[in-house]
Amino acid sequence: MAQETYYVRGMSCTSCAKTFENNVKDIESVEDAHVNFGASKITVQGDASIQQLEQAGAFESLSVSKQYEKHTPHRLNTLKSNWHIVASSIFLLIGIYLLVQLGEEHPVTTTAFLASIAVGGYQLLSTGVRHLLRLRFDMKTLMTIAVIGAAIIGEWVEGAVVVILFAISEALERFSIDRARSSIQSLMELAPDTARVRRNNEFLELNISDLQIGDTVIIRPGEKIPVDGIISKGESTINQAAITGESVPVFKDKNEEVFAGTLNEEGYLEVDVQKLAEDSTLAKIIHLVEEAQNEKAPAQQFIDRFAAYYTPLIMIIALGVATVPPIFFGLSFETWVYQGLAVLVVGCPCALVISTPVAIVTAIGSAARNGVLIKGGAYLEALGQIKTIAFDKTGTITQGKPVVQSYQLFDENISAEYFFQKAYALETLSQHPLAKAITEYANQHAQPEQLSNVTNFQSITGKGVTGEIDRSRFKIGSPSMFDLNSEQQTAVNEARQSGHTVILMSENDRILGLVSIADAIRPMAENMVAKLNKLNINRTVLLTGDHEVTAKSISHQVGIKQYLSQLLPKDKQVKVKELQEQHGQIAMVGDGVNDAPALATANVGIAMGSAGTDTALETADIALMGDDLSKLPYTMKLSRKALNIIKQNIVFALTTKALALLLVIPGWLTLWIAILADMGATLLVTLNALRLLKLKD
Repeated sequence: MAQETYYVRGMSCTSCAKTFENNVKDIESVEDAHVNFGASKITVQGDASIQQLEQAGAFESLSVSKQYEKHTPHRLNTLKSNWHIVASSIFLLIGIYLLVQLGEEHPVTTTAFLASIAVGGYQLLSTGVRHLLRLRFDMKTLMTIAVIGAAIIGEWVEGAVVVILFAISEALERFSIDRARSSIQSLMELAPDTARVRRNNEFLELNISDLQIGDTVIIRPGEKIPVDGIISKGESTINQAAITGESVPVFKDKNEEVFAGTLNEEGYLEVDVQKLAEDSTLAKIIHLVEEAQNEKAPAQQFIDRFAAYYTPLIMIIALGVATVPPIFFGLSFETWVYQGLAVLVVGCPCALVISTPVAIVTAIGSAARNGVLIKGGAYLEALGQIKTIAFDKTGTITQGKPVVQSYQLFDENISAEYFFQKAYALETLSQHPLAKAITEYANQHAQPEQLSNVTNFQSITGKGVTGEIDRSRFKIGSPSMFDLNSEQQTAVNEARQSGHTVILMSENDRILGLVSIADAIRPMAENMVAKLNKLNINRTVLLTGDHEVTAKSISHQVGIKQYLSQLLPKDKQVKVKELQEQHGQIAMVGDGVNDAPALATANVGIAMGSAGTDTALETADIALMGDDLSKLPYTMKLSRKALNIIKQNIVFALTTKALALLLVIPGWLTLWIAILADMGATLLVTLNALRLLKLKD
């Protein structure tokens, strides 16, 4: 069965999205359909034309397109899309004027109000009547009953005002949802639509969807990079903020990777295409954000279940208010039917239903724009409740590669330059990671312009290397290769206590000095842990395969409160389970490769994204796209704020309706108060959720 995805414009509420989905499923040639409300998309299994889909969404005037269309809001377009509100308001004003001049019962007055209701509420009433006939009870069903009832009992002014205010409420809701979706739209608009390509010695301007792997793309200074690829010619600084959230541009040279949607700031580049447009890092991020915004958080699942019982309950209460006082207590039938209609309006679940998804959509989109990928509302909500965070060491707290931390010379007659020139000559012939650390340091500080000739080179497995330079015998390696005096042994012990690996070098058995090597701690790690402490993260734990001395040293330097050392990858998973049993929910931060079991076991797995590596994106619930630990406290703050806003919205929506319903007891509830309470609650919960857009890293 063929499957197609379409973009939908004008989808403003979850109830409307569900109605649209059901209407599409009713198309004879469609096997199944699924609406992604957060991304404003529908996936259709089967055969359906765009015309059929738009007909299914005609109740909401939905427009459907196969490709995402860049949309720039314009005042004139806004006016056109809301013409019915303007026309309905004009008819209402005419009706009020005629009411004063001709009286309420005059046919011309009634006609003006009827025109106001018909123009402003055509879509509302047609959908509501259709739902009523199918016994499908939603907010439009309630509003339709209220408007028809107001017309029957002659409350023309209130009926027209209810229609106009409900239309305004829906327009505001659409605006708020569009603002919340703006993060996805801004991501989609990052990559250019076309690319300048050199293919078979010809220069072509092609749509990015037509690019093939191996094509060479030409990118001039100031242009956006259209594809993921490898630089084959040129060098430049690249602004990667769109993908990684990094505020500082990164210098890229030949054979380095670049990503679609990033900005080439100053140099001419030729880039060999490595991934098709639909497989680029940006495309994956967009897909994951769209899916995440459609994932329902526990709070939203509760609201959906609650609304299923809430709407019929409101209808029963409204029926009771309209019938019990007149039938059993002999009170005015007209007065209490009016009160019952007001109950229907104030009980409309619009604000309640929209309270959670708008916050989820906004928060996940805001995080994506700041270089943090959250895979769903459930993880957003769970992170807000976390009090314990475990960190992998290598590649997470540290940079994942050994570097020289310090050195000490034991022979006053030699210089540091002499020491590192000889070390460079020997270690260049070794393949050990520690040897690479020494050669890189020597390159930067000793500048060994001419490589010394090494003869009789020999590698001693697990210890080091030896060789002859200028007829002198040199050895470089671990302390076990050398006979140390007390001063030298003390220096070695001190370095080891700091968690460093020690390398010694000798010339003709005379020890020249030592080099301390360690996996460098990420510069932002200490600041990140301090910020987490301020956010009342009660427990931070370091998980590492290194020995206890190193684990203790790094924990102390960074400020992590607890460490567990000498752990294999499977041991980390066991320790995460133990921490869960001891302290409840736990988040795990790792590099997304060998930490996969532990990340999957934690309540929230957070991966260092390595600018979008497949492993990180697939393994984790949350990915820090730029490997930037400073994004973690921001994400914690965002999740907590989102959680608070969701709770505030639910409480506010229910409280507003409860207070308005209490006005029924003294008979003070009017349709005016009801619609203002409903519209006000809807507007306030959406505006409250949009505050998440203001939270910056």
